[in-house]
Amino acid sequence: MNAHTLESALRKAAGGEVSITRAVPLAGGASMETWAIDATVDGRTERLVLRRDMAVNMYAGALSRRQEFALLTAAHGAGVTVPRPRWCYDGDADTRPFFVMDRVEGESVGRRVVKLPELEAARQGLAREMGRQLARIHGIARDALPTLPAPTENVSACDEALRATRAIADGLARHNPVWTYALRWLAARTPTARPLTLVHGDFRVGNLLVSPHGLTAVIDWEFSHLGDPHEDLAWPTLRDWRFERDALTVGGVGTLDDLLAGYAEAGGETVDRRAIAWWEVMGNLRWSVVCHTQAERHLSGADRSVEYASLGRKSAELEWEIVHLIERHTREKTL
Repeated sequence: MNAHTLESALRKAAGGEVSITRAVPLAGGASMETWAIDATVDGRTERLVLRRDMAVNMYAGALSRRQEFALLTAAHGAGVTVPRPRWCYDGDADTRPFFVMDRVEGESVGRRVVKLPELEAARQGLAREMGRQLARIHGIARDALPTLPAPTENVSACDEALRATRAIADGLARHNPVWTYALRWLAARTPTARPLTLVHGDFRVGNLLVSPHGLTAVIDWEFSHLGDPHEDLAWPTLRDWRFERDALTVGGVGTLDDLLAGYAEAGGETVDRRAIAWWEVMGNLRWSVVCHTQAERHLSGADRSVEYASLGRKSAELEWEIVHLIERHTREKTL
């Protein structure tokens, strides 16, 4: 990143004098480029984070930086624990679109969150706090939100998820019996439609900042949309987000009971555990299909990447989990 070009863009975004003293790329985040920036802004020392589009977009359907900035502003105003949004820049010939927010201390890498000894105390209440944050997110008034992706009129969030997943799978032109069966099984068991709310879209350990004092920020909002709140409640329960601590079904840090207790404490609507179970299967299926699409980027030669290649192997693990969940729900008659 060219510091002179970035300074010029930051001046335009901030509407004042900006001098960068340090800019360091941050690890993590496969869909956006993220930088920690120390700068002097109108004589004040600022510790900031800049998020901008990657040169090649890894995921179709992600929000623009302008949309994400507007959403972060709405969430901040509604009391969700997020970094304070500062400025947004729509880009020019030299700089891709970006937005800037305050830098918040905390660990975001999932494997470190669930294992670091210094985060042990924070982990004790983390699942419950995750529930509280989701209740606040789902309670944000629709008229406070920017325009977001949503199901087409008279189509439920569940049916839209099935349609979109089937379309991506068909586009891969790959016969996969687990996907075919899972789509059929889910289509026969869709939960009752719920009023649409804001859905974070990727709410899990790994997209939270956690310090020894607890959760310090909910981050990475680029997949937010209007949908069924049960989608957000189910997503952090996927086995892939437990980081080998499988007994703790919510992100390797707590239980579903913990998550839902926090959700109720913060005013979340009554939940349907059958709907959460449906979205857990759906979440594993969607993630499996997406993993294959990213592996295909590597295999086709379009975008060589060890990370993309490794996602193909992960897809097989997700298929095993789908079969396991369907077998369990069929045996226990929970869906």
